[in-house]
Amino acid sequence: MGIEEILVLAASFLAGLIDAVVGGGGLVLLPALFATFPGAAPATLIGTNKTASVWGTSVATWRYARRVNLNWRVLLIAAGVAFVGSLLGAYALTLINPDVLRKALPFILLVVLIYVLANKNMGYDHAPRFTGRHELLFACAIGIVLGVYDGLFGPGTGSFLIFLLVRVLGYDFLHASASAKVLNVATNLAAILLLSLKGHVWWQLGLTMAAFNVAGSVVGAHLALKHGSGFVRVAFVVVVSALIAKTAWDAFA
Repeated sequence: MGIEEILVLAASFLAGLIDAVVGGGGLVLLPALFATFPGAAPATLIGTNKTASVWGTSVATWRYARRVNLNWRVLLIAAGVAFVGSLLGAYALTLINPDVLRKALPFILLVVLIYVLANKNMGYDHAPRFTGRHELLFACAIGIVLGVYDGLFGPGTGSFLIFLLVRVLGYDFLHASASAKVLNVATNLAAILLLSLKGHVWWQLGLTMAAFNVAGSVVGAHLALKHGSGFVRVAFVVVVSALIAKTAWDAFA
């Protein structure tokens, strides 16, 4: 095993840790894959990345579900909608170049960061704004929009999910992070399904990275559950700040 492969596996561990807390693991793993395999098709590297990250996200979901009370009726339906959205986005990825999204992403993330920093109490208290069909409707709207985005492009999906669940549905950061994992598993599975059918997954590398991603996710979920919403909020601010810098560099440098 060469040094480049070792670095990719280390990046997969760190990506799993970050994803389990607040999303944004693609900030670490995708650049590592693009640097290691510069001649590969972007869709192939994205598909391989998701093949690894879906395992870590699934394990994090299981760990959160044991400790955090989740609204499964709403989340499972919203996850189904997100799955369909991700299929559509992944199909679009095989047809178009998402350069417009790449250039817009750092500005969108900057707006999210400013909003969170300006609302200092946002996400500390779990006070859902909606119940019944209204909660389901808004959750499905979040699922379809972020599903299409994750299938088509992907960076920051977990962070966007957490932000919208906090801002729109009134969840605290811990419940939002746990709920976002359920939706993110669905979007990853859909993208993997479509991209693998198109031949855009390196299974051996993806499954090897998955083991390290799972190990990182176990550590990340433990930290989030131990330290609560305040810790997740701080991690969210740090990761989104790093995402802004990285996506701006990728788009304009």
